[in-house]
Order: sequence, then C-alpha cells, then structure tokens
Amino acid sequence: MAVSLLDGVDVSPLSEPLELAGLPLQNHYAMAPMTRQFAIDGVPGEDVVAYYTRRAPSLGLIITEGVYIEEPSAGTSANVPHIYGEAALDGWKAVIESVHGLGAKIIPQLWHLGAARQAGAPPVAEAPVVSPSGIDGQGNIVGDPLSKAQMANIAQAFAQAALNAQKTGFDGVEIHGAHGYLLDQFMWHVTNRRSDEYGGPIENRVRFPAEVVAAIRKAVGPDYPIVFRFSQWKGGAYDARLAGDPRELEAYLLPLAEAGVDIFHISTRRFPVAEFPGASLSLAGWVKQLTGKPTIAVGSVGVPYAFHDENGPQADNLSLARVMEAYTRGEFDVLAVGRALLADPYFVVKLSDGIPEAINLYTKTAEEVLY
Repeated sequence: MAVSLLDGVDVSPLSEPLELAGLPLQNHYAMAPMTRQFAIDGVPGEDVVAYYTRRAPSLGLIITEGVYIEEPSAGTSANVPHIYGEAALDGWKAVIESVHGLGAKIIPQLWHLGAARQAGAPPVAEAPVVSPSGIDGQGNIVGDPLSKAQMANIAQAFAQAALNAQKTGFDGVEIHGAHGYLLDQFMWHVTNRRSDEYGGPIENRVRFPAEVVAAIRKAVGPDYPIVFRFSQWKGGAYDARLAGDPRELEAYLLPLAEAGVDIFHISTRRFPVAEFPGASLSLAGWVKQLTGKPTIAVGSVGVPYAFHDENGPQADNLSLARVMEAYTRGEFDVLAVGRALLADPYFVVKLSDGIPEAINLYTKTAEEVLY
C-alpha cells in the first residue's frame, strides 16, 4: 500500500516551537499514551527508558502510558507502571533525564480503572472493584457503589500521584478522564446511576472529576500544567456519547476548566471528523472554542485504519490534509500520534523531512514486536 500521508500537504507549521500553557515545546507533536505492561511489578526499567528515548528527539511532548495511582483498586495488572514507591519513581527519574536530554518534555497519565478492573487481579488482588454505581458499561454488577469517604480517598490519591510526579521531575500531569475508566464512569449516565449530588444531571456527574482536578491543583500549585484527557467513546462502546450537542459538552468541560485544567487532550477514533451535525468542527475544535483552553488532538493519525476498525476507511487516516486544515482553523495546538510511533519511532522526523515513503506503517499483526 502506497503511503499517502503528505500528498503535497505542508506540515512544517507543526515543526515550529510553541508554548503550551506555560510549557515550552520544541514542536507541536506529542506521543499519545499507550498501555504496554512492560514495567515488571510496576517499576519502569531500562527497556522503558529505551522505549521513550527512541522517540523523544522528534517530539515536543511525551505522554506516558497510563500509570497507576496509589489506591488499591486502581489497576488490574502487575506490570503497568506505578507513580508511587521509591523503586518506581527512581525508574521514572531515569526516563525523565533521558527524555529531557533530547529536548522533549514528558508527563505521566494518572490512571484509575474503576469498573474496568478485573476482580482478583494484581497489583492488589484482594482489592474490590469500585465505581460510581457498582456497574460496568453493560449494566453488569461488578462491585459496590463508592461511598463519599472512598471518593475523597481516591481524590487524594490522585493528588499525591501528581505531587509525586512533580517532585520526580515530570513537566506536568495528565488525568485519564476518558475511555470508560473511573472518572469517565462518573460522567457517563450509563455507568453513573447515583441519586446523590454526584449523579443525575451533567453538573452532578462531572462533580467528582472536577474535585479530583481541584485536589491535584491544590497539591501541585498554580503553575504546574494539568492535562485532562476526555473522550466520547468508551472501550467496547465506540458509539457512546457523553455530549449530544455543544451545550452539553460545555456543561462537562467548564467545571473541569474552573477546577484547574490547563489543557484538554481530546481522544477520538478518527481525527478530524465533525462532531456535531451542522458544523465542521472536530471535537477538539469544539473543546477549544467552548473553554478557551489549548487542546491536544489525537485519533488514528498516520495509521491505515482507525482504532479497532481494521476494515474501515483508510485514505482519510493516512492523509494529513484534513489534519492541517483543522490546525489552520485553530482547532488544536498539539497533534498526538500513537500507533504510528510504535511502528516507526522516526515517524515525525520522516514527515518533517518530507520522506513519508520511508515511514514504516503500523500493522496490528506486528504490534507486539514494535515496542
């Protein structure tokens, strides 16, 4: 299959430096977070250092794979990295030092799975599965609804994780509020059936995620960048929607912005696709317009097919023409690239050098060996 990434499209504006919420970046490209499970017992080792180091020279920002906060129910794997404990933090220090030495900035993605956790799984096998209402996205009972005391503990665990990141040398933090994990479970009406002040209308369902943001902001101070990752889709529910129109989207986003979010990372399966009928704006464009905050856009850029849609359309994903049209319209500030950087750590370099034909395209079958 011929690579059609550029087709005469000028991507040079993305190679210019910028300042993102006070964070100086050497270009407009970011590495999107991708779960790897290569950190044995939660500790990033030399291979993790090498993985990020290979990609750092061509990027403005690296967003790490999701990292577990120190809360017993946060995770479901022994080999997802932690953002707590001396050994894990020392491992991250080595990653940070190497990435910084190559000019890139790096932030961790703070993660709590909520109802997506598997009962009995490590790193804390005896920990319960916790979620807003004790149900998953299919309505199955998976545990008990969180009490307000438990929620307060989780918010503080997020805050401590962010403080750990700050002290370790990370350049900011990203809060995982997307893809059907804990904070997204609070925002989505399907998984949030609460009848207290954390359930019901949007302003109630976004209350706990905003409290998490506020707790982090209090812990790290006014100038440390906080990114919030947001999506409409959920794992296994790709047609799910939090917001059906711009008014509902604004109701979700403004409380988060007011609580302390500096940057929104908008996860879509295909970027840039118009989000709402009657307007051409992508979801990232709507978020930027409604909040005034900078946005990071992501969504199958540079790969032959959209996430979990191997039989879907290919041309739109491989061409950067629509991406650059959206950038020119001011819909996003930073372009995050995921699977394309797995297949080719030099993806951005080859784009910038005008040699897209030299790019190794991502394929699902090769995924396990491309790290």
